[in-house]
Amino acid sequence: MRWSPNPIALIALLALSCLACGPSGAVTLEQAMADPDWIGPPVERPYWSVDGIAVYYQLKREGSGIRDLRRVTLADGTDVLVEPQAMAAADGPEPVFDATRSWAAFVRNGDLFLRRTDGGRLVQVTRTSAREAAPQFSADGRQLQFRVDDDWYSYDIATGVTAQAAVLKTGKDPAQKKPDDLGELQLRLFSTLRKVKDDRDARREHAERFQAEDPTRAPLPVFLGEEAEIVTTALAPDARWLLVATRAKGYDAGRVAKMQTWVTESGYEEGEDERVRVGRNAPAPQTLWLVDLGARSVRKLGYADLPGIGDDPLAAVREENAKANTDAAGKDEADATDKSGGDRKNGKGKDGKSEKEAPAERALEVSGLAWSRDGRHAAVQLRSIDNKDRWIASVDLGGGRLVAEHRLTDPAWINWNFNEFGWTDDSRQLWYLSEESGYSQLYVKAPGTRPKALTEGRFEVSSPRLSPDGRYFYVRANVEAPYAYDVYRVATGGGPLERISRYGGLDDFTLSADGRQLAVLHSSAYVPQQLAVLPADGSGAARELTDTRKPDYRALGFAPMRIVGVPSSKSGRPIWSKLYVPADFDPSKRYPAVLFVHGAGYLQNTHQGYPNYFREQLFHNLLVERGYVVLDMDYRASEGYGRDWRTAIYRQMGTPELEDLIDGVNWLVAEQAVDPQRVGLYGGSYGGFMTLMAMFRAPEVFHAGAALRPVTDWTSYNHGYTSNILNTPQVDPLAYRRSSPIEFAEGLRGPLLIAHGMIDDNVLFQDSVRLYQRLIELRKDDFELAGYPMERHGFVHADAWYDEYKRILKLFETNLRR
Repeated sequence: MRWSPNPIALIALLALSCLACGPSGAVTLEQAMADPDWIGPPVERPYWSVDGIAVYYQLKREGSGIRDLRRVTLADGTDVLVEPQAMAAADGPEPVFDATRSWAAFVRNGDLFLRRTDGGRLVQVTRTSAREAAPQFSADGRQLQFRVDDDWYSYDIATGVTAQAAVLKTGKDPAQKKPDDLGELQLRLFSTLRKVKDDRDARREHAERFQAEDPTRAPLPVFLGEEAEIVTTALAPDARWLLVATRAKGYDAGRVAKMQTWVTESGYEEGEDERVRVGRNAPAPQTLWLVDLGARSVRKLGYADLPGIGDDPLAAVREENAKANTDAAGKDEADATDKSGGDRKNGKGKDGKSEKEAPAERALEVSGLAWSRDGRHAAVQLRSIDNKDRWIASVDLGGGRLVAEHRLTDPAWINWNFNEFGWTDDSRQLWYLSEESGYSQLYVKAPGTRPKALTEGRFEVSSPRLSPDGRYFYVRANVEAPYAYDVYRVATGGGPLERISRYGGLDDFTLSADGRQLAVLHSSAYVPQQLAVLPADGSGAARELTDTRKPDYRALGFAPMRIVGVPSSKSGRPIWSKLYVPADFDPSKRYPAVLFVHGAGYLQNTHQGYPNYFREQLFHNLLVERGYVVLDMDYRASEGYGRDWRTAIYRQMGTPELEDLIDGVNWLVAEQAVDPQRVGLYGGSYGGFMTLMAMFRAPEVFHAGAALRPVTDWTSYNHGYTSNILNTPQVDPLAYRRSSPIEFAEGLRGPLLIAHGMIDDNVLFQDSVRLYQRLIELRKDDFELAGYPMERHGFVHADAWYDEYKRILKLFETNLRR
């Protein structure tokens, strides 16, 4: 008997065997997941030559992770690789200038260089194995100051002599050592001992006086005490003062576990340290000191005068959790012993202090130090460790105290972004970014006066840079639409916001030394970052300098991407999203749909530039070729839409975002002919977390999901990110229970793929393993875990990319293309 195949079964078998194939001329899965060298590298880190006649930039070398330095000369467009022998004459990034803009200084490969701005000689100031940093010019312009570790140095431009400007030590000052009771007895009884000590003290005092008064000698050290560990320092340009931030030496940051690595060069399993988990000790509080280098005196700059320093912004949170702990589940949790060594029953940490009681004065971190150019004024930025306040204060140098200039407070959390601040070049005004209006805007103020908003509106301002003449601030902003970014400028004295570039996909910019030109990085949906220059006053057209795309990539036809505003049922604002539909879209049909959920939470993926998720965008092209509709949403929590959009997830991660994703599905069904029974979703990191929340909490809406490197339990994530949004597990366990997917795993009904790098040091592989065990114990069906032994959080190997997305495609083809 001859076997006769079942035609329907054969068709299904052939379809699954060619999951990686695409229609003729379209991107294949293998190509989309390949090393992106086939696309062409984006331009990275452009900067101007000091004389303004050329622009340097970095470009990834094909087949390697090495970044080559290139130089394009504007006069003739010559673009050359800077070879090692040519580095001796090359300029470096992020130069600083003296007040007359005659000299520029920069750090290249850890060494310090000086260059005349008229294109003159290049002076190498250092050639050491140390890493020189923080170059700045002295107030009189005669010296170049810089830092090596915790010590400051000064290079005399005229003589070429380098001298130490400040020497800090974290120990006891030998001169201040006092004898104990036994020592005093010895000195009283024995005159010879007294004579030896007096002679030693006299010799030390003589040496110290000569060292202090002899200008050819290094300065005497300043001692900060035995208990201090230096965090950062800032030297006044007049070299009179030094600001120092310290933390307690030996502060216990919390338990660090070991992560196993399985595929190693040694052939043996190896381990490496993981990060500390949220709430397993807060960051170390920091103390601020003012050092008078001339007098060798140290004064603590106390925080008591900062407005709101004694507030308890978590009082209501503590009260809500205390009430919740009266039920049986809360009592059981309260009786559990904290694995970090704290006693949750008593609400005490390792130091014995209650974590559920408000501190008398909140702990702070020093997040920025800034001196005016003339060295007469200093400003500091401080941030509360509970994440609710940010202060900018000036320093009363004579009185040795902080004077509050600005307080930004937020009942949710202070943004990670938009914290730049500094002094105008005339040393008269502070400038800073603040979200106090609901959107990041630029402000100026003279110390002790009311601030003035230089920008206003429902858009976000970032990357402020002063023009060389001090007349303008240049900024990146999304004024025209939330998804369209360009360069703008505003006068330092106030006035209209002028649009300078007209790309919509402006990624970064840098001003030439004379302030006449801008070098910009720009991109579009399918074009990686490219380099162009344009007049800084916006008067002329841009001149394109690069197109790094490979011919094969340029020749491809891509699926059009439309930016749409999905109506929100909750926020009253559109949810800006990217929409991809089949080329032959027919509204009379019913299509399967896939929602892509971007990662990070606070990230903007709906914009006119080239996406970080370029592989995923190519995958979306493959999906629309196969008849899917794809929607990529900037759900609440995303960047680019102001403070309220960002903080909607406070204490309830996964709820507002899920509401937005469901609104997206409803809109697709109503407007884009999507079959509501054939909707899936996928995403990585935060997108993986949201995939789980969707599959567990809305299984009637989402019928297949792929959660990549997902957070499954926020108590296992890091402190810096998680405590902003959910507070800490000790203070706010309710927020963690309502925000962690593992708490909702019972709701899984549809097929679920979990994929995770096994050496992920960001979201630990343990997250997925714990969820996998939970699903086993719940006796769920149709779920799988794919582990990738050589991948961290961001995959880097093409084989792993391909395997992961082959599984995702199979998941959708099997469950949504029915």
